[in-house]
Amino acid sequence: MILAFSGNRFLIEDAAREALKARGLSLRELPRLGGEDVTPETLAPLLAPSLFGEAAALVDLEGVRPDKALLEALATPGALVVVLDPLGAATRVKHYLQHGEHTAVPSPTKTGEVALWVAARAKQMRLKLEREAALYLAEVFGADLAGISAELNKLEFIDEALSRDTVQRVVGREPPGDSFAMLAAATAGRPGEALGQLRRLLASGEDPFKLTGAVIWQYSLVARSLALLQEGGRVSENEAAQRLGVKPYPAKKALEVARRLSEVKIRVHLLHIQEADLAMKRGLDADKALERLLVQLSV
Repeated sequence: MILAFSGNRFLIEDAAREALKARGLSLRELPRLGGEDVTPETLAPLLAPSLFGEAAALVDLEGVRPDKALLEALATPGALVVVLDPLGAATRVKHYLQHGEHTAVPSPTKTGEVALWVAARAKQMRLKLEREAALYLAEVFGADLAGISAELNKLEFIDEALSRDTVQRVVGREPPGDSFAMLAAATAGRPGEALGQLRRLLASGEDPFKLTGAVIWQYSLVARSLALLQEGGRVSENEAAQRLGVKPYPAKKALEVARRLSEVKIRVHLLHIQEADLAMKRGLDADKALERLLVQLSV
Protein backbone atom coordinates (compact mmCIF):
# COMPACT_ATOMS: atom_id res chain seq x y z
CA MET A 1 0.00 0.00 0.00
CA ILE A 2 1.19 3.51 -0.82
CA LEU A 3 0.79 6.43 1.58
CA ALA A 4 1.85 9.48 -0.47
CA PHE A 5 2.19 13.12 0.59
CA SER A 6 2.72 16.21 -1.59
CA GLY A 7 3.31 19.87 -0.80
CA ASN A 8 5.73 21.82 1.37
CA ARG A 9 8.73 19.68 2.31
CA PHE A 10 8.48 20.30 6.04
CA LEU A 11 4.72 19.91 6.22
CA ILE A 12 4.54 16.62 4.32
CA GLU A 13 7.08 15.03 6.69
CA ASP A 14 4.94 16.28 9.55
CA ALA A 15 1.80 14.81 7.96
CA ALA A 16 3.54 11.49 7.26
CA ARG A 17 4.73 11.33 10.87
CA GLU A 18 1.19 11.81 12.18
CA ALA A 19 -0.29 9.28 9.73
CA LEU A 20 2.21 6.62 10.78
CA LYS A 21 1.72 7.41 14.46
CA ALA A 22 -1.99 6.61 14.00
CA ARG A 23 -0.91 3.22 12.64
CA GLY A 24 1.39 2.57 15.57
CA LEU A 25 4.52 3.19 13.52
CA SER A 26 7.37 5.69 13.77
CA LEU A 27 8.64 7.62 10.76
CA ARG A 28 12.11 7.69 12.25
CA GLU A 29 12.31 3.90 12.44
CA LEU A 30 11.45 3.25 8.78
CA PRO A 31 14.30 2.49 6.35
CA ARG A 32 14.62 5.54 4.11
CA LEU A 33 15.64 5.90 0.46
CA GLY A 34 16.32 9.15 -1.37
CA GLY A 35 18.15 10.60 -4.36
CA GLU A 36 20.15 8.12 -6.47
CA ASP A 37 19.33 5.29 -4.04
CA VAL A 38 15.69 5.29 -5.12
CA THR A 39 15.62 2.38 -7.57
CA PRO A 40 13.49 -0.76 -7.86
CA GLU A 41 16.59 -2.83 -7.03
CA THR A 42 17.34 -1.04 -3.73
CA LEU A 43 13.67 -0.93 -2.79
CA ALA A 44 12.92 -4.62 -3.39
CA PRO A 45 14.74 -6.12 -0.34
CA LEU A 46 13.17 -3.52 1.96
CA LEU A 47 9.68 -4.57 0.85
CA ALA A 48 10.25 -8.32 0.83
CA PRO A 49 7.84 -10.41 2.98
CA SER A 50 8.94 -10.71 6.60
CA LEU A 51 8.11 -12.97 9.57
CA PHE A 52 8.01 -9.87 11.77
CA GLY A 53 4.99 -8.21 10.15
CA GLU A 54 4.30 -5.90 7.22
CA ALA A 55 7.39 -4.57 5.47
CA ALA A 56 7.56 -0.78 5.37
CA ALA A 57 9.86 1.88 3.93
CA LEU A 58 9.97 5.60 3.29
CA VAL A 59 10.79 6.79 -0.23
CA ASP A 60 11.79 10.43 -0.77
CA LEU A 61 11.14 11.46 -4.38
CA GLU A 62 12.48 15.00 -4.14
CA GLY A 63 14.78 15.45 -7.14
CA VAL A 64 13.84 12.00 -8.48
CA ARG A 65 12.00 11.34 -11.76
CA PRO A 66 10.38 7.94 -11.19
CA ASP A 67 9.90 5.71 -14.22
CA LYS A 68 7.24 3.04 -14.69
CA ALA A 69 9.38 0.34 -13.04
CA LEU A 70 9.89 2.42 -9.91
CA LEU A 71 6.22 3.32 -9.65
CA GLU A 72 5.32 -0.35 -9.91
CA ALA A 73 7.86 -1.17 -7.18
CA LEU A 74 6.23 1.41 -4.89
CA ALA A 75 2.99 -0.55 -5.21
CA THR A 76 4.49 -3.84 -3.99
CA PRO A 77 1.64 -5.95 -2.56
CA GLY A 78 1.78 -6.63 1.17
CA ALA A 79 4.13 -3.72 1.92
CA LEU A 80 3.61 -0.19 3.20
CA VAL A 81 5.50 2.49 1.25
CA VAL A 82 5.42 6.05 2.56
CA VAL A 83 6.15 8.39 -0.35
CA LEU A 84 7.28 11.99 0.09
CA ASP A 85 6.63 13.63 -3.26
CA PRO A 86 6.76 17.45 -2.89
CA LEU A 87 5.78 18.13 -6.51
CA GLY A 88 2.97 15.58 -6.70
CA ALA A 89 2.64 15.39 -10.49
CA ALA A 90 -0.88 14.47 -11.62
CA THR A 91 0.16 11.18 -13.23
CA ARG A 92 1.90 10.05 -10.06
CA VAL A 93 -1.00 11.12 -7.87
CA LYS A 94 -3.30 8.97 -9.99
CA HIS A 95 -0.97 5.99 -9.41
CA TYR A 96 -0.86 6.64 -5.65
CA LEU A 97 -4.64 6.71 -5.46
CA GLN A 98 -4.90 3.47 -7.42
CA HIS A 99 -2.64 1.73 -4.90
CA GLY A 100 -3.34 3.54 -1.66
CA GLU A 101 -3.82 7.10 -0.42
CA HIS A 102 -2.56 10.53 -1.37
CA THR A 103 -2.60 13.66 0.79
CA ALA A 104 -1.97 17.10 -0.72
CA VAL A 105 -0.81 19.29 2.16
CA PRO A 106 -1.69 23.01 1.73
CA SER A 107 1.52 25.04 1.66
CA PRO A 108 1.61 28.68 2.82
CA THR A 109 3.73 30.82 0.50
CA LYS A 110 2.72 34.46 0.96
CA THR A 111 3.98 36.31 4.03
CA GLY A 112 0.50 36.65 5.52
CA GLU A 113 -0.23 32.95 5.03
CA VAL A 114 3.08 31.96 6.62
CA ALA A 115 2.40 34.30 9.55
CA LEU A 116 -0.96 32.58 10.17
CA TRP A 117 0.79 29.20 10.08
CA VAL A 118 3.41 30.45 12.56
CA ALA A 119 0.71 31.72 14.92
CA ALA A 120 -1.17 28.41 14.75
CA ARG A 121 1.96 26.35 15.37
CA ALA A 122 2.99 28.60 18.27
CA LYS A 123 -0.46 28.17 19.81
CA GLN A 124 -0.15 24.41 19.43
CA MET A 125 3.19 24.63 21.27
CA ARG A 126 1.59 26.89 23.92
CA LEU A 127 3.93 29.76 23.15
CA LYS A 128 2.84 33.31 23.97
CA LEU A 129 3.78 34.57 20.52
CA GLU A 130 2.44 38.01 19.62
CA ARG A 131 1.00 38.70 16.17
CA GLU A 132 3.85 41.02 15.12
CA ALA A 133 6.38 38.40 16.20
CA ALA A 134 4.70 35.81 13.98
CA LEU A 135 4.81 38.29 11.09
CA TYR A 136 8.51 38.96 11.75
CA LEU A 137 9.32 35.23 11.49
CA ALA A 138 7.34 35.04 8.25
CA GLU A 139 9.24 38.01 6.86
CA VAL A 140 12.74 36.75 7.64
CA PHE A 141 12.23 33.05 6.84
CA GLY A 142 9.64 33.19 4.05
CA ALA A 143 8.40 29.67 3.23
CA ASP A 144 11.25 28.00 5.15
CA LEU A 145 8.88 26.38 7.66
CA ALA A 146 11.59 24.06 8.99
CA GLY A 147 13.71 27.09 9.87
CA ILE A 148 10.76 28.75 11.60
CA SER A 149 10.01 25.56 13.53
CA ALA A 150 13.60 25.41 14.76
CA GLU A 151 13.32 28.98 16.06
CA LEU A 152 10.00 28.22 17.79
CA ASN A 153 11.73 25.31 19.56
CA LYS A 154 14.30 27.78 20.93
CA LEU A 155 11.56 30.16 22.05
CA GLU A 156 10.03 27.43 24.24
CA PHE A 157 12.75 28.24 26.79
CA ILE A 158 11.58 31.85 27.18
CA ASP A 159 8.84 32.13 29.79
CA GLU A 160 7.35 35.49 28.83
CA ALA A 161 5.19 37.10 26.16
CA LEU A 162 7.13 36.84 22.93
CA SER A 163 7.06 40.28 21.33
CA ARG A 164 8.60 41.11 17.98
CA ASP A 165 11.64 42.71 19.66
CA THR A 166 12.19 39.70 21.93
CA VAL A 167 11.95 37.23 19.06
CA GLN A 168 14.23 39.34 16.86
CA ARG A 169 16.88 39.36 19.60
CA VAL A 170 16.74 35.57 19.81
CA VAL A 171 16.67 34.94 16.06
CA GLY A 172 19.24 37.61 15.22
CA ARG A 173 18.01 38.37 11.72
CA GLU A 174 16.75 41.58 10.22
CA PRO A 175 13.68 41.46 7.98
CA PRO A 176 14.47 41.88 4.29
CA GLY A 177 14.18 45.32 2.78
CA ASP A 178 11.08 46.33 0.87
CA SER A 179 11.38 48.90 -1.93
CA PHE A 180 7.71 49.90 -1.56
CA ALA A 181 8.18 50.41 2.19
CA MET A 182 11.40 52.34 1.48
CA LEU A 183 9.63 54.79 -0.82
CA ALA A 184 6.63 55.09 1.48
CA ALA A 185 8.85 55.89 4.49
CA ALA A 186 10.83 58.49 2.54
CA THR A 187 7.75 60.30 1.20
CA ALA A 188 6.19 60.21 4.68
CA GLY A 189 9.15 62.14 6.11
CA ARG A 190 10.85 59.15 7.81
CA PRO A 191 14.35 59.15 6.28
CA GLY A 192 15.84 56.92 8.99
CA GLU A 193 13.35 54.15 8.26
CA ALA A 194 13.81 54.58 4.50
CA LEU A 195 17.60 54.36 4.81
CA GLY A 196 17.20 51.25 6.98
CA GLN A 197 15.14 49.60 4.23
CA LEU A 198 17.79 50.60 1.68
CA ARG A 199 20.58 49.16 3.83
CA ARG A 200 18.79 45.82 4.15
CA LEU A 201 18.05 45.68 0.43
CA LEU A 202 21.69 46.34 -0.45
CA ALA A 203 22.91 43.86 2.18
CA SER A 204 20.70 41.16 0.63
CA GLY A 205 22.47 41.66 -2.71
CA GLU A 206 20.06 44.00 -4.48
CA ASP A 207 21.71 45.97 -7.28
CA PRO A 208 21.50 49.77 -6.65
CA PHE A 209 20.78 50.42 -10.34
CA LYS A 210 17.85 48.00 -10.22
CA LEU A 211 16.64 49.67 -7.02
CA THR A 212 16.75 53.04 -8.74
CA GLY A 213 14.77 51.55 -11.61
CA ALA A 214 12.23 50.26 -9.08
CA VAL A 215 11.95 53.72 -7.49
CA ILE A 216 11.43 55.33 -10.93
CA TRP A 217 8.70 52.82 -11.77
CA GLN A 218 7.01 53.12 -8.39
CA TYR A 219 7.09 56.90 -8.44
CA SER A 220 5.64 56.97 -11.97
CA LEU A 221 2.72 55.01 -10.49
CA VAL A 222 2.46 57.58 -7.70
CA ALA A 223 2.29 60.45 -10.20
CA ARG A 224 -0.33 58.65 -12.29
CA SER A 225 -2.27 57.76 -9.12
CA LEU A 226 -2.40 61.43 -8.17
CA ALA A 227 -3.84 62.20 -11.61
CA LEU A 228 -6.54 59.57 -11.00
CA LEU A 229 -7.35 61.09 -7.61
CA GLN A 230 -7.60 64.57 -9.13
CA GLU A 231 -10.01 63.22 -11.76
CA GLY A 232 -12.42 61.36 -9.52
CA GLY A 233 -11.60 62.12 -5.88
CA ARG A 234 -11.99 58.62 -4.45
CA VAL A 235 -10.43 55.75 -6.36
CA SER A 236 -10.48 52.14 -5.21
CA GLU A 237 -7.37 49.95 -5.33
CA ASN A 238 -8.94 47.63 -7.90
CA GLU A 239 -9.97 50.54 -10.11
CA ALA A 240 -6.49 52.04 -9.86
CA ALA A 241 -4.88 48.68 -10.65
CA GLN A 242 -7.04 48.33 -13.75
CA ARG A 243 -6.40 51.85 -15.02
CA LEU A 244 -2.68 51.77 -14.24
CA GLY A 245 -2.26 48.31 -15.73
CA VAL A 246 -0.64 46.82 -12.62
CA LYS A 247 -1.53 44.33 -9.88
CA PRO A 248 -3.54 45.52 -6.85
CA TYR A 249 -0.59 45.58 -4.42
CA PRO A 250 1.56 48.18 -6.24
CA ALA A 251 -1.59 50.18 -7.04
CA LYS A 252 -2.48 50.20 -3.34
CA LYS A 253 1.00 51.35 -2.33
CA ALA A 254 1.08 54.05 -5.02
CA LEU A 255 -2.31 55.39 -3.90
CA GLU A 256 -1.14 55.52 -0.27
CA VAL A 257 1.78 57.76 -1.25
CA ALA A 258 -0.21 59.86 -3.73
CA ARG A 259 -2.91 60.68 -1.17
CA ARG A 260 -0.45 62.54 1.05
CA LEU A 261 1.45 64.45 -1.66
CA SER A 262 0.61 67.48 -3.77
CA GLU A 263 1.31 67.87 -7.49
CA VAL A 264 4.03 70.42 -6.70
CA LYS A 265 5.76 68.06 -4.28
CA ILE A 266 5.62 65.19 -6.77
CA ARG A 267 7.17 67.35 -9.49
CA VAL A 268 10.04 68.24 -7.15
CA HIS A 269 10.52 64.58 -6.22
CA LEU A 270 10.58 63.56 -9.88
CA LEU A 271 13.40 66.05 -10.47
CA HIS A 272 15.39 64.57 -7.57
CA ILE A 273 14.87 61.06 -8.96
CA GLN A 274 16.08 62.20 -12.38
CA GLU A 275 19.18 63.80 -10.82
CA ALA A 276 20.00 60.61 -8.88
CA ASP A 277 19.57 58.48 -12.00
CA LEU A 278 21.91 60.75 -14.01
CA ALA A 279 24.49 60.83 -11.20
CA MET A 280 24.64 57.03 -11.11
CA LYS A 281 24.92 56.78 -14.89
CA ARG A 282 27.84 59.24 -14.78
CA GLY A 283 29.75 56.91 -12.48
CA LEU A 284 29.13 58.50 -9.09
CA ASP A 285 28.78 56.21 -6.05
CA ALA A 286 25.43 54.46 -6.58
CA ASP A 287 24.78 53.68 -2.91
CA LYS A 288 25.45 57.30 -1.90
CA ALA A 289 23.24 58.62 -4.70
CA LEU A 290 20.37 56.46 -3.46
CA GLU A 291 20.89 57.55 0.14
CA ARG A 292 20.86 61.22 -0.89
CA LEU A 293 17.72 60.67 -2.96
CA LEU A 294 15.83 59.11 -0.05
CA VAL A 295 16.72 62.05 2.18
CA GLN A 296 15.56 64.48 -0.53
CA LEU A 297 12.26 62.62 -0.93
CA SER A 298 11.65 62.86 2.83
CA VAL A 299 11.88 66.66 2.95
